[in-house]
Amino acid sequence: MSQISDSLMSILDLERLERNLFRGRSPKIGWQRVFGGQVIGQALYAACQTVEGRQPHSLHAYFLLPGDPETPIIYEVERLRDGRSFTTRRVLAIQHGEAIFSMSASFQAEEPGYEHQMPMPDVPMPEDLPNREEMQRSVLPHMPEAVRAYYQRERPIEIRPVELQRYATGEKMEPKFNVWIRSMQPLPDDPAVHQSVLAYASDLMLLDSSLIAHGKTVFDKQIQGASLDHALWFHRPFRADDWLLYAQDSPSTSGARGFSRGLVFDRHGKLVASVAQEGLIRPRPDRE
Repeated sequence: MSQISDSLMSILDLERLERNLFRGRSPKIGWQRVFGGQVIGQALYAACQTVEGRQPHSLHAYFLLPGDPETPIIYEVERLRDGRSFTTRRVLAIQHGEAIFSMSASFQAEEPGYEHQMPMPDVPMPEDLPNREEMQRSVLPHMPEAVRAYYQRERPIEIRPVELQRYATGEKMEPKFNVWIRSMQPLPDDPAVHQSVLAYASDLMLLDSSLIAHGKTVFDKQIQGASLDHALWFHRPFRADDWLLYAQDSPSTSGARGFSRGLVFDRHGKLVASVAQEGLIRPRPDRE
């Protein structure tokens, strides 16, 4: 197994320093700053290590400072509440003595209740879309250089976009973007692993969907982009090493910020998670 394909499990291989204190590291793959999804995934996994018999149902997080990929991240878990049905944890991610990320997560004991969900969008299945090798051969040569570099980059999550052609047109379009995602390698059966992997993947392209209506992408040099906050709700069990459809849209942009949402479905149409994020999409016309 390559370093890239194995990096999901190595990312979640947190070192327990104390009862509520963990240390995580970044993969050595040349990033200039820590990927936001990595911090979300590690923070959630740290919180899961302090809870027994309950699964997370939601998390709410803020990105405070860019992370340094050369420095370990310390995760400090605060046990806010252990109730009869719900458990609450707060996690601070710390580097160089400063908080770079904060998150609250809620866990619930399993119980029955009402059931309904939104339907999955009518999109091609992942097997009907170009795989990574086919994209490199027949699709990416027609894309802008920054887009080619992003999709050619090795990562532990396999990505198959449905509306990939939007990158080639530069046209203003309806702000919707559907992407199939899955772990590149099989994962252990532990639900906390699959939830943490989805938390990692949920930050991959969500901010970019807020720029579709403007004919822009986060790859444009004139856009200064960064995730500001992130919320994730888990609805039903799933496996992150099987295909999940990440159906994204963006209801609003204003004040140099873009607001994006995502619904995550398994390949059978079951809604397994929902995501919301606001990010910085500051226009920088001075950049060439």
